[in-house]
Amino acid sequence: MRYLLDTNACIVYLNQENSGVRRRLASVSRSEVVLCSVVKAELFYGAMRSTNPEQTLARQREFVNAFISLPFDDFAAISFGVIRTQLESLGTPIGAYDLQIAAIALANNLTLITHNTREFRCVEGLQLEDWEGDEE
Repeated sequence: MRYLLDTNACIVYLNQENSGVRRRLASVSRSEVVLCSVVKAELFYGAMRSTNPEQTLARQREFVNAFISLPFDDFAAISFGVIRTQLESLGTPIGAYDLQIAAIALANNLTLITHNTREFRCVEGLQLEDWEGDEE
């Protein structure tokens, strides 16, 4: 495992046929890419709010089933506490779900793939790549 896909990267993949996320994902082995339970929860919530929940959920399930899914476990919980404390002391808190995603990435030594680098770049030690904004 090397990469953790953030929710927005998954949404770009699912909704844009010709995206940087699709191109980059096609260039790496699927065994190098994982999801996490928090990203899946956000995706499934979005599906339930869509105009066609059944169809959207079916597309998402097909996509997410292609990857290993990491849980928010005890190691991530420790990372969460560290990250939240650091960010609060700096006055730069981030959302609870983003904190959980960052904690999972750090606990598993993964690079987070996100287009939301502004939110995540304040997390010390978190490796980020923007496959939608960085064309290689």
